[in-house]
Amino acid sequence: MEASKQPHLVALDLDVPIWERVFTVAPLIIVGTREEDGRFDLAPKHMAMPMGWDNYLGFMCTPRHRTYQNIRREEVFTVSYPLPSQVVLTSLTASPRCEDDTKPFLASMPTFPAKKINGCFIREAYLFLECRMHRIIDGFGPNSLIVGSVVAAQAREEAVRHADDDEHDAIGRQPLLAYLAPGRYAEIKESFAFPFPQGIRY
Repeated sequence: MEASKQPHLVALDLDVPIWERVFTVAPLIIVGTREEDGRFDLAPKHMAMPMGWDNYLGFMCTPRHRTYQNIRREEVFTVSYPLPSQVVLTSLTASPRCEDDTKPFLASMPTFPAKKINGCFIREAYLFLECRMHRIIDGFGPNSLIVGSVVAAQAREEAVRHADDDEHDAIGRQPLLAYLAPGRYAEIKESFAFPFPQGIRY
């Protein structure tokens, strides 16, 4: 590329997180865990992704959060992928705890129970995963990577891909919620086939 054609680049200060200086696209999930008193906690997370091609899912958390502490103790958790229409409810699951250490809002959130583990899901989601703790890796600064092995999975019928699907129509049928870190979101209603090179294996 000719020097005159190069983009103008700005050096980012590494003394502050670079992820706060540009927008990046991430999923938005709600992780469900069981408290010591038997109640369930629900908390939104966006640093989440499949861990390889097999049925593992990982997300970032901090040992300060009840999500981390509950998973350490119970060794199971649920994951709900909320619908775009549930942005406000998803946000409210991050509400601070009251003086009695509870989140009163959660009592009014529509949920349903998991089948194989002791957990629950939010009702208005499109993908539901039940996970057993695979491992926790501490040491990413103040954060930790929590990896779960998926032991059960369910999805809304309209979200399931089929061999004879027009995948463009499938996304339109069940739009996806994306988190644009930091602090924004998008509803994905349209997609395009990725132009893979001929003969690629993936």
